[in-house]
Amino acid sequence: MSYRKTALTTLCVAAIAAPAFAEELNLYSSRHYETDERLYSDFEEMTGIKINRIEGNGDELIARMQAEGANSPADILLTVDTSRLTRAKDAGVLSSIDSDVLEARIPAQLQDDDNQWFGFSQRARILFYDKNDVANPPQTYADLADPQYRGMVCIRSSTNVYSQTILAAMIEHLGAEAAKDWAEGVYANFARAPQGGDTDQIRGVVSGECDIAMSNTYYFGRAVRREVSGVSDSLDMIGWVFPDQAGNGAHMNLSGGGVAAHAPNRENAIKFLEYLASDQAQQYFSAGNDEYPAVPGIGLSPSVAYMGLFKADDVDLSAVAEHIGEAQQIFNEVGWP
Repeated sequence: MSYRKTALTTLCVAAIAAPAFAEELNLYSSRHYETDERLYSDFEEMTGIKINRIEGNGDELIARMQAEGANSPADILLTVDTSRLTRAKDAGVLSSIDSDVLEARIPAQLQDDDNQWFGFSQRARILFYDKNDVANPPQTYADLADPQYRGMVCIRSSTNVYSQTILAAMIEHLGAEAAKDWAEGVYANFARAPQGGDTDQIRGVVSGECDIAMSNTYYFGRAVRREVSGVSDSLDMIGWVFPDQAGNGAHMNLSGGGVAAHAPNRENAIKFLEYLASDQAQQYFSAGNDEYPAVPGIGLSPSVAYMGLFKADDVDLSAVAEHIGEAQQIFNEVGWP
């Protein structure tokens, strides 16, 4: 058989085997995880709805949707952190939706008050430390500002959404004055100027640049599940604390999404969000990306369960999001880079 004939036959078979999609939805996503591919492909197979993806930075996607206005092809925005979800709502690029499925499955504190966004996975923002050098690690977020930890702390910059959200949560719990005192204390305890992402904060503990670091759990869980340079080979020296277990509980960051204000395929978009709340999709978030499911009762993957059980802060994240601007102002006032 000639190469030409073989190639033609292969193309014909591929054409026959390719799924025929009668409907579609357009997904704007700032989630850049390879494991999410399974979420998308399973939804397509189950529903016959083709997902067209545009990926980018969360803030850039929000700006793009604003610029596109009523002509935007976006059906869904998926992004990370309550601050960005609220930014999208305030920018007018999301719309309220009515879904009994989402209302029943997603806890109230992980929903926008106007149902413009819902959380689908969570990450606990906790403290990691060098077990060889730190005999008395901080047990609360407030402890991180204690002078006994002067020159020991690695943490993200003030422009990072994770930093903004945890300070906003402290404003919600303690008030602005106490939150500012905390920010000043943590800033005084810096081991180095903020640099890099969450994995880099943990690497700082391994390298000895700092003794204590704040990071989301899924970055550590990833190093448990597979090789992460500068972390996986040193797991034995890294300890961790879920803060505030005798108080409010560990702060949780959110990954979530909502239906676009001008969604051309609105019904399909709602179906997709409901799918993300299904048992199957919720298990993928844990097994594929080392996150905590948003839906209660979903089993954890080994890499997530490795870190143990803990009490999570159940503060209303819509209320927390209202303090984001105030949090950034406090960071600026105390000089936190």
